[in-house]
Amino acid sequence: MIDAQEYALPFVVRMERDEPPSLTDALETAARAVLVFLTDERAVGDGEWAESVRLWEDIAIRKVVRRARGAEWRRAEALPGITVTGGTAAVRVFPPVPVDDWPRDLARLQVSGTELTDPEPPPPPAEGLPVLWSGPDLEMSAGKAMAQAAHGAQLAWWDLPDAARTSWREAGFALSVRTAPGPEAWNRLVRSGLPVVRDAGFTEVAAGSCTVVAEHPALRRG
Repeated sequence: MIDAQEYALPFVVRMERDEPPSLTDALETAARAVLVFLTDERAVGDGEWAESVRLWEDIAIRKVVRRARGAEWRRAEALPGITVTGGTAAVRVFPPVPVDDWPRDLARLQVSGTELTDPEPPPPPAEGLPVLWSGPDLEMSAGKAMAQAAHGAQLAWWDLPDAARTSWREAGFALSVRTAPGPEAWNRLVRSGLPVVRDAGFTEVAAGSCTVVAEHPALRRG
């Protein structure tokens, strides 16, 4: 049995040269993708992915985002996993694998260079919708930010009561990802008692950095 510390959850974002996804849509799609994966029948109970998911969750929930286009994306889609689409983004998530033993067609994909932008600033999140807030002063690649948003969605899912989980799933895991509007608002969120992602420090940001706060209506305090 492989130590869960050596596991990661692979994500691949489709990055066609002429039609890259928008940044916010990619973040939101990655967050929804982990929730769809975690609730898939293959990832729970006696499902074929369930044991590797349990090992991965027991110690860490490390996620690695890579990019693919054209034939690379088609090869990735042929591997066991789940594809979730947004308005412009397509993200495929795969069952956890040992960090040093990825399937060949995933291992050959690039991690760096996942740079995305929004054509215009995203609107305020819809009232009553879960929001994953990112820190206003963090500098992260799009791939890193996608992994952090997915972490936040997973932490929220773990904390939710069963009824709220059911409602969220029935709503297609609708959510927003937004940057907190300034340091003061961010500090209030971090201290609010809501789920907070604290990065392990493997890449890009210092270990212990708070990167995302998950604000689901069923988790709001007071």
